Amino acid sequence: MTADEKKFSHFDQHGNAMMVDVSNKIDTQRSATASGQVSMSCEAYEMVKSGSMGKGDVLGVARVAGIMAAKKVDSLIPMTHPLMITQSSVEYIFHDAECAIEILATVGITGKTGVEMEALTAVSITALTIYDMCKAVDKSMLISDIKLLQKRGGKSGDYLRSAE
Repeated sequence: MTADEKKFSHFDQHGNAMMVDVSNKIDTQRSATASGQVSMSCEAYEMVKSGSMGKGDVLGVARVAGIMAAKKVDSLIPMTHPLMITQSSVEYIFHDAECAIEILATVGITGKTGVEMEALTAVSITALTIYDMCKAVDKSMLISDIKLLQKRGGKSGDYLRSAE
């Protein structure tokens, strides 16, 4: 597809916003994985890792928040479809040298539309929950690098982010 053939899918021929009609699509297996990062002071990072943050299990609560968020995207982003998600997970990778927590969210579905927005939202809300639970110790935390890593299935095919 050339640059001239590409177009935004959420606008009609008159430029009005619309929800994409997926009624003629068949259900297929689809998945998406997104990532993001929360950088914080070494003090806050160690408290999160050790589970000694005063508000409790920061990463456990943030994981649940991310999974819940993936199920609510249609309430947050206007042109997304309500979806019956079949799988959602949130994982963490610890970067000790940078005092940063990388978040990986994967969402799956058997349906007519993809789950990229659900994976990206899961990462975003997970990161915001970490921030909320740790802000008493470190208000200077940085949420960054939220991005789609891969998607599988659907009309546009598979996508894998190239190494940066």
